[in-house]
Amino acid sequence: MSLLSDLINLNLCETTDKIIAEYVWIGGSGMDLRSKARTLSGPVSDPSKLPKWNYDGSSTGQAPGEDSEVILYPQAIFKDPFRRGNNILVMCDTYTPAGKPIPTNKRYNAAKIFSHPEVVAEEPWYGIEQEYTLLQKKVKWPIGWPIGGYPGPQGPYYCGAGADKAFGRDIVDSHYKACLYAGINISGINGEVMPGQWEFQVGPSVGISAGDELWIARYILERITEIAGVVLSFDPKPIEGDWNGAGAHTNYSTKSMRNDGGFEIIKKAIEKLKLKHKEHIAAYGEGNERRLTGRHETADINTFSWGVANRGASVRVGRETEQNGKGYFEDRRPASNMDPYVVTSMVAETTILWKP
Repeated sequence: MSLLSDLINLNLCETTDKIIAEYVWIGGSGMDLRSKARTLSGPVSDPSKLPKWNYDGSSTGQAPGEDSEVILYPQAIFKDPFRRGNNILVMCDTYTPAGKPIPTNKRYNAAKIFSHPEVVAEEPWYGIEQEYTLLQKKVKWPIGWPIGGYPGPQGPYYCGAGADKAFGRDIVDSHYKACLYAGINISGINGEVMPGQWEFQVGPSVGISAGDELWIARYILERITEIAGVVLSFDPKPIEGDWNGAGAHTNYSTKSMRNDGGFEIIKKAIEKLKLKHKEHIAAYGEGNERRLTGRHETADINTFSWGVANRGASVRVGRETEQNGKGYFEDRRPASNMDPYVVTSMVAETTILWKP
């Protein structure tokens, strides 16, 4: 092992009680994850015990240069799979020095919705299917694809195995284990329909934790692809033409839906989603119109539809849910670059709080 590897893998617990906390936040584009580290005097497991911190918001597109300080509020703690030991990753949201959430802080409003007594009583569960594409660093073309050319048509790649069908499995499996180590409720992975495209699932997670866990899972994936020299893309349609896009299908249920008679509650919730279709689409990810075309297992962006076991619908109800008369449904509209704080809280607000 090289000296550099030795140093990276130093076990701090052998010589000091001090730990490293990597503060993670979302930058001005809404998709650019940022982070910086600080030393703490000892292990911490409660985010309220962590100090607030600040950063230069003028460098992230979140504040003017003449008043550039943005304050980080620690909100959730995860084990750090890179530094290991007692070191942690800290999911933060962002505020002005006066304590007001800055405009790009989507967690703040989501937390208000999830703390509403009616929402708390319904215990909303989420399972988010995060699709993404791995790109060759120098040419920004999917890994496994010939540079400037195309592989064979879709068919053998979905959940496929083999050097000519699965590209990037080492990255995907590293990410899977790192998320489990971190304490993220990652529930599975699979190769997707387009070669070079993969999916991981986070959940079931309750309320605001679904957003915290998905953002940290994205951060860990960014760090792993950085190490591997591969570019991570959440573009909802990275390759134009007869290729599947990338979504973030959001599975959802409430306590009422999971109890006997829940299918009737599900149908009422879907009707509410239909009435608010335009508002949801507007918040479900940039460039989603390139993906939601009515082809490649999507519904047309302008038309709301639902069906049992129908992957061409806006909302899919599983066959098992229909048979049991209770369960969950899947909102297939969110794009891969959606903000999980926005989508999860919006679904809860529409289906639980909104009275049409």
